[in-house]
Amino acid sequence: MLSFSQVSQYERDGYIVLENVFSPEEVAKLLDAVEQGEKVSRMSYTVKDGSGKLTKLALWFDLADDIWSAASTVPRIVNPVRILLGEDASFFHGKVMLKEAKTGGAWEWHQDYGYWYDQGFMYPNLISAFTALDPATIENGCLRVLKGSHKLGRLSHQYVGTQTGADPDRMEQILSQFELVPVEMKPGSVLFFHSNLLHSSAANLSDYPRRSFIMCYNATSNPEMKKGELNYRPSCPVGPDNGILACP
Repeated sequence: MLSFSQVSQYERDGYIVLENVFSPEEVAKLLDAVEQGEKVSRMSYTVKDGSGKLTKLALWFDLADDIWSAASTVPRIVNPVRILLGEDASFFHGKVMLKEAKTGGAWEWHQDYGYWYDQGFMYPNLISAFTALDPATIENGCLRVLKGSHKLGRLSHQYVGTQTGADPDRMEQILSQFELVPVEMKPGSVLFFHSNLLHSSAANLSDYPRRSFIMCYNATSNPEMKKGELNYRPSCPVGPDNGILACP
């Protein structure tokens, strides 16, 4: 459960960080699935930042019988998501981000709803749960957010490298108006953030990788336009709290 002050902070700032959501044993199992698992390997592709540096990303839209779905349905994630959305939630997608040591590229300033809007979602009633699997530090390119920027509404986005980024001219003005916060995190901590919150990350110039798992959810009342029709996703199931450790 979240406290009133935590919900108020999320509404004011567009994000909150909860520490120790996943145990060291659970993080170790998730990292093993990153390094040895078939799903991340099969779903991976690379994207370029504005300077040409590469970052690897694995993305999927289904809940399956695997460790990633077990993590996406634990009550420790689903219940805060429901509280922050103010209603029931549906699973949208999961993704593993892999920033390799020395070479991992940056992510340009963007809003997730900047491109989820183009995928057909009518309202910005979506949220991401960003889980650190390695220590996230300034040195290895941790996520950076602009506190309170979710209140700006959706901005125009365009391609920067092979990424989708917010309009650079508008960003130059916005950066002077909002507090930039580097979100340093310990493994197992989770950053919950609004789909309109502006965020980015610098390149990983450290000697250590920065890997993370992001789970994204939509409010069940938020329709998605597909082939000219409005569609509603089903509620996200809630699995057992020990689902990760129970996975083979």
